[in-house]
Amino acid sequence: MTIENVAIPKPPILSYIKDLPNICSLAGLGCSLLAIYFLIIGIYPAAMIGMIWAVGFDWADGLIARKMKGRTGDDRAFGGTLDLLIDIVSYGVTPAILIMSYADFSAAFLPVVFITLVFGAIRLSYFNTFGLSGDAKYTGLAIDNNSIILVFVFMFAGYFERPAFAIVLAAVGLVLAALNVSQIKTPKLSGNPINVAILAVYTFTVTLIYGWTLL
Repeated sequence: MTIENVAIPKPPILSYIKDLPNICSLAGLGCSLLAIYFLIIGIYPAAMIGMIWAVGFDWADGLIARKMKGRTGDDRAFGGTLDLLIDIVSYGVTPAILIMSYADFSAAFLPVVFITLVFGAIRLSYFNTFGLSGDAKYTGLAIDNNSIILVFVFMFAGYFERPAFAIVLAAVGLVLAALNVSQIKTPKLSGNPINVAILAVYTFTVTLIYGWTLL
């Protein structure tokens, strides 16, 4: 039997949990789960904190992965797939639940969240297939920006009656969804350590603002 015919054993499934970038990805998933929970029970400031921390962990995992040495092609492929699946929850499902929850789960808003989910899934699938453009930019608005923007927009909820602001959230969600699948070129913000630092400041600021309203 030649060396070429020797089967290389596959690593155990759970062995990838100990990979630091994957730990960050899963921490982001945990933040999204908390955000969804607080959206369902109507504690919106806590939900906003969970949403922005999910973005923070998402950006951190990519930065850590690029700094780490010794990661194999399988490690990168597994991490990329895990990140993609978590993005569907963090930037597709969670914003959809935000819109539905603030609209008191009115069926009238189902078409809106369906469009945002469809466009989000298409956006992520497109990037997973084609990656960055030739000039190292995204085609369409990167979907993580949706949560960053929605968390900021929600700071103005107190200036509107609830039904009116539910419509505002739905409108913003539709605009973001359209930008996600547009042909505009946007820079890859998450790959730059300076941008990660700016997001960290934004995350802590948002946490303080929304945390204060919880007291």
